[in-house]
Amino acid sequence: MGHRLSKIYTRTGDDGTTGLGDGTRVEKTHARIEAYGTVDEANSAIGMILAVPNLPADVAQALTQIQHELFDLGGELAVPGYRVITASHIDQLEDTLDRFNDPLPPLKEFILPGGGPAAAACHLARAITRRAERNSWALSKQEEIAPEVTRYLNRLSDLLFVIARVLARHENGQEVLWKKTTPIVGKKT
Repeated sequence: MGHRLSKIYTRTGDDGTTGLGDGTRVEKTHARIEAYGTVDEANSAIGMILAVPNLPADVAQALTQIQHELFDLGGELAVPGYRVITASHIDQLEDTLDRFNDPLPPLKEFILPGGGPAAAACHLARAITRRAERNSWALSKQEEIAPEVTRYLNRLSDLLFVIARVLARHENGQEVLWKKTTPIVGKKT
């Protein structure tokens, strides 16, 4: 990479536009910028999980691989027509999800985000990943993107949910179950 990023500020974005990977300039509020910006947020949130000491080695390894893939996915979104995420990436996420989920007890109730610092950070990463998926779907209504992008983000949010469950047990052995406190409006009793 050399000195590619030797100067951090360019002042070119001071007019409310930014450059895509192909050199095209778009508004900073463009759907493509929202999509890959939210992928960057998700990647940063995964970094927060990885910053928690004493993570299980298999979790740290999986999340580190995912960070690299999210960087690639963000690049795909930043360069119209560029493709890097494939069905094999999604297959790998599913395999990893199954491996982490198989030993967990079945869920009978919704769980609240939390359970310990790493588990809570994982729930945050999951929620940001869901937003990245929604933003990518919004982009797909305006411009063509590969269907693997939204599929990857969908599976990743599922995997992050499962990893949050794994981490809750690793950190303190429990998940906080949701207790409905108010009746559902409009439902007949």
